[in-house]
Amino acid sequence: MDKLLQCGVIGAGVFGTFHTRKYQGRDRAALVGVYDADIDRARTAVSEADGARAFDDLSALLEVCDAVTIASPATLHGEQALAALKAGCHVLVEKPLAISAEAADRCVREAEARQLVLQVGHQERFVFDAMGVFDVQEIPERIYARRFGPFSDRGADVSVTMDLMIHDLDLALRLADCPAVSIAGETRSERTDNADYSHAEIVFENGMVAELEASRLAEDRDRVMRIEYPSGVLNVDFVAKTFDNGTPFDLNADFASDPKAADSLGANVSAFIDSILDGAPVAIPGRQALDAVRLAEIIDADKTALSED
Repeated sequence: MDKLLQCGVIGAGVFGTFHTRKYQGRDRAALVGVYDADIDRARTAVSEADGARAFDDLSALLEVCDAVTIASPATLHGEQALAALKAGCHVLVEKPLAISAEAADRCVREAEARQLVLQVGHQERFVFDAMGVFDVQEIPERIYARRFGPFSDRGADVSVTMDLMIHDLDLALRLADCPAVSIAGETRSERTDNADYSHAEIVFENGMVAELEASRLAEDRDRVMRIEYPSGVLNVDFVAKTFDNGTPFDLNADFASDPKAADSLGANVSAFIDSILDGAPVAIPGRQALDAVRLAEIIDADKTALSED
């Protein structure tokens, strides 16, 4: 390439700072700027990045970028992703893609119409890829996932379904590899106006059942998944990055040292750049992320069945 891919980051909070660092030192991409409504936070985020500028005008950042990462609060994801796509930028947006299926669908349609990469930050997929789970040909009969953690203001602008359970909704969709046909969802609010505890049971078209729980009311982080195959059971601990393999499948027990699992955020950024520059398949396409948002929206509404649409 004659020119490095010009990249920007939208949002200078914790995750925005992480993404800013991932762009630094890339061979084929350059960080040109960081946007935040608080210009001082944007200046702090670019303080160690040579040549990068701080912006408090989103349009001005988009004018100088080929691609952007969106790491702002989740309530802004949909509108900022749509604005970036309309400006002609490829987009990597942290999960969830948007906080409504309608907003997520607008982003997907815009990206497809403009033939732009729209990738979403469901980083747990890289962990499963490092383990070899996605190479297993057998379809699970049932999965159970629990994703608990202590309360934090970060992420509290949306439901725990959209903030935490969304990871397991995405994994369940990929493991089932078919649409959901029914959902029973229940939520509870204690610390915020949104759901702070969420429970769902989802039945997929092929008969796989997923029981998922998420809470931000727990004392400690607890993130596990049990995958029941016809031939055995796999228990995964996402916090410890270990698994207990009771299946006949040759999975990678040393997956924690694989770069995709050790630095899943960096792996996502690398995959994003490869998709833009090389035409590699998008690692987590917007249309698949839309499916997870649809399920989360139904669960948060405490509905007991998929609407017909």
